Amino acid sequence: MCDFNDLDDTAKQVYHEQLTECANSFGGTNFFLQLLEAIRRTKPHPLTAKNCEFTFSRGAVKWDKVIFADKITLLVEVRTSESERKNLLPDQSEKSYKRVLNLVRTLKPITFDVIPKNMKDGDGFILHPFDIIDEKTTRLNPLFDAVFFCSIETTKKALAYTPKAS
Repeated sequence: MCDFNDLDDTAKQVYHEQLTECANSFGGTNFFLQLLEAIRRTKPHPLTAKNCEFTFSRGAVKWDKVIFADKITLLVEVRTSESERKNLLPDQSEKSYKRVLNLVRTLKPITFDVIPKNMKDGDGFILHPFDIIDEKTTRLNPLFDAVFFCSIETTKKALAYTPKAS
């Protein structure tokens, strides 16, 4: 997701629609971007919260399992090479394979509920960290990546995307 400019037009359109749907279910683009800004400002990373919750003035993100800082650090490391390999998992012969596989096994069952503070703003949405393609292929969910890791500028580009007329 963070390499939005490198995607083909079809993939850009799909990500645009998914992000727009999430933004609308959180009260609109402005409230959604405020959520992203609050997440980026928070140190240490909000996913390491011991109470499995991140709250800010417009809503909250809740999940059901504590995530340790070493898992977030590893996720940040491996997500950068995912776009080259088209797979979050490194080759089985690589030293880091087992660590990344354990990361996927740890985070895969966790769901992230993004809930607006005011129910009039929308129903919120649910995120999953990974898309499991097959036994050997796992990708970082682009919405999860956009909410927790991508630059806000990239997410704004995806939200403002309009397909080229053919």
